[in-house]
Amino acid sequence: MIAEQLSLLSEIDEKQVRNALIKELKVYRALKVKEKNRKEQEANGATGLFPSLRNQEVLNELKVRQIERALENSLDEIEQDIIRMKYLTSRVVKDLEVCEELGLKKDRYYKLKKQATFNLSTALGII
Repeated sequence: MIAEQLSLLSEIDEKQVRNALIKELKVYRALKVKEKNRKEQEANGATGLFPSLRNQEVLNELKVRQIERALENSLDEIEQDIIRMKYLTSRVVKDLEVCEELGLKKDRYYKLKKQATFNLSTALGII
């Protein structure tokens, strides 16, 4: 199965897939903050605290749920850790830092990161 996936991956521009996924994960981070802010505003009776130029609440909530589902169900635990540590934090994290923190050798780390990127991209319909 992995050999089949890797043969399919060679036909796809890895950098393009990674960049598209990273863009979506950054939006996901922002949407999670927006969701928490909205709930806090509702709890305190302060809805409409900021102007809303577009009303995409349903789509945003759907996007958050689908990304969370893809993270939880399409990746194994180590792949989830790699994605969360590398892309879902508020600071720039170097690959070597994630690699060391997880106790992985570089070649194993990069293989898992690539696999996680493609599995998550597939689950989200990016590829």
